Amino acid sequence: MADNFANAGVFLIQTFFGIYFILVILRFLMQVSRANYYNPICQAIVKVTDPAVRPLRQIFRTVRGLDFSTLVIAFAVQFIAVVLVMLLKGGYIFHPVYIAWVLLGLVSTILDIYFFALLISVIASWIAPYTQHPALSLVSELTEPVCRPARKLLPPMGGMDFSIILVFVAITLIDSYLVVQPLANMLGIPRGLIMGL
Repeated sequence: MADNFANAGVFLIQTFFGIYFILVILRFLMQVSRANYYNPICQAIVKVTDPAVRPLRQIFRTVRGLDFSTLVIAFAVQFIAVVLVMLLKGGYIFHPVYIAWVLLGLVSTILDIYFFALLISVIASWIAPYTQHPALSLVSELTEPVCRPARKLLPPMGGMDFSIILVFVAITLIDSYLVVQPLANMLGIPRGLIMGL
């Protein structure tokens, strides 16, 4: 019975901390891509994350339009979630390896967001190529910075943009084979503990 309560607690922590973590990462990626902040989805993300981000702006200054306080909040949210889950599972309240776990989870989540945003972009281009829905506009703005370099290597041919395939391949290589998963295995990250791993 105690295990059931612990598992329920882990589920709740991972769900609510995970949702907030993704929103904070999305806010950072919106800054990187210079997304349109008049988009209602962008405004909602800013409104939800602003209470945590705003106080840290006094400490972490914006550099070249990037607000690094959002990354600090993302790290803190994920770190607190890891500590709480490890406590429920009978682990240490703090271990230095948790920092590496959280940093790797941060990178993995960013790659996952780009992967799924590109997937949505490809599907939307087939189903509703001319839509101006705020969600699809945001997806397009988020993916543009990672697609632009790929378009220089593989320009559109016959009206078809194959550069997204290069981005998918790069993300999969980094995530599954070269960096994220090998480091996750080396660091002994418990499966399902960190979002994105």
